[in-house]
Amino acid sequence: MNSSKTFIDLFAGAGGFSEGFLVAGCDLVAHIEMDKDACETVRTRMAFHTLRKAGKLGEYREYLLGKIDRETLVHSNHLEKEFDSVIQAEISQDNLKKLIIDVKKRLGDRRLDMIIGGPPCQAYSIIGRSSDRKRMKRDPRKCLYQYYVKFLKALKPKLFVFENVPGLLNAGKGIYLKEMLHMMKGAGYTTDYRVFNTSDFGVPQNRKRVILIGWRSDSGISQYPRFQPVKRTYKVADFIRDLPKLHAGEGSKCVIYKSRSSLLRRLGIVRMDLPLIIDHKARPQLKRDLEIYKIAVKKKNCGKNIRYNELPEKLKTRKNRTSFLDKFKVVDRLAPSSHTIIAHIAKDGHYYIHPDINQNRSLTVREAARLQTFPDNYFFEGTRTSKFKQIGNAVPPMFSKLIAEELIRLLK
Repeated sequence: MNSSKTFIDLFAGAGGFSEGFLVAGCDLVAHIEMDKDACETVRTRMAFHTLRKAGKLGEYREYLLGKIDRETLVHSNHLEKEFDSVIQAEISQDNLKKLIIDVKKRLGDRRLDMIIGGPPCQAYSIIGRSSDRKRMKRDPRKCLYQYYVKFLKALKPKLFVFENVPGLLNAGKGIYLKEMLHMMKGAGYTTDYRVFNTSDFGVPQNRKRVILIGWRSDSGISQYPRFQPVKRTYKVADFIRDLPKLHAGEGSKCVIYKSRSSLLRRLGIVRMDLPLIIDHKARPQLKRDLEIYKIAVKKKNCGKNIRYNELPEKLKTRKNRTSFLDKFKVVDRLAPSSHTIIAHIAKDGHYYIHPDINQNRSLTVREAARLQTFPDNYFFEGTRTSKFKQIGNAVPPMFSKLIAEELIRLLK
């Protein structure tokens, strides 16, 4: 009998949250996500996990190298069930009942142990609210937690994990958090929360998140779990310096590559059974931007960040000289953690400049994915812009695995 803990992932994005639970040994029932590219990414990832267990990673490798198409990958390996586990849909009042019925059908006679996920966080982010103070009032995303609670009422998991930005705590002067806790209690859950920085748990990135965990009285849990910080000595440079060196505009979608980093093998970022490097391709950049990047890196090597007003006049193109003066920022290779990788990286690379002045470029998709602790074999579907967005919105798998392992231990 399969004793693996079952879970569903709501607002799943590119699957960073569920990746940690899958690696920890949990059994996925369904992902629900509205973005098409993110859904395709998760489907591809589900194919990877299934093929790995079957000892058929060669098929996955052929797909990544472009030697077989997606349809062949699915049908020749009977991956229809894995692809069907991803439900592409917006969670809304109109389709809520249908989605719950769909999940119950997939669950069958099994009990659901956990619901994980978190609604899009932009509505609660401090940056988002400061750029449009009226936006919080009219942004429908601020109420998506109500649908999350309805899933709790209908499916009655033993516990849930709700992830979001710390801005949730004071959004609407705290009214949204208060309402959330009230509704979660009404659904039968004792709920508590903590704010964590993923840097404290091995992720080479400063990424603060609030984690709400709720549990039923019969779950065996009596208090908020204790997640143990990770002691480490590795730094940001350890996650990116083994990759092939590139200049702006250079690189490949997928090439055969063997990393020599024993650290990354130990952390699960690099796997020797699939020696490939995916999406290590640098953006093309304007000559003016590359000049700015060099100045920024030189400044960073002296221990300082460049301010826009410090640039030579010929390189200044903005009329606004009083705000967002940190528009250009270099990733700190000597720090334990980089600054936060956010979805804005999809717009341009100015805020994520590579620290090697000889490469003189912004981060690649793969480098951003590594700082989010996605394994090198994690393939993101869609355009480069879409891939950056998926990565910026994700939960670091290293952090989610730590959460999963502790919750599994408590649920035994």
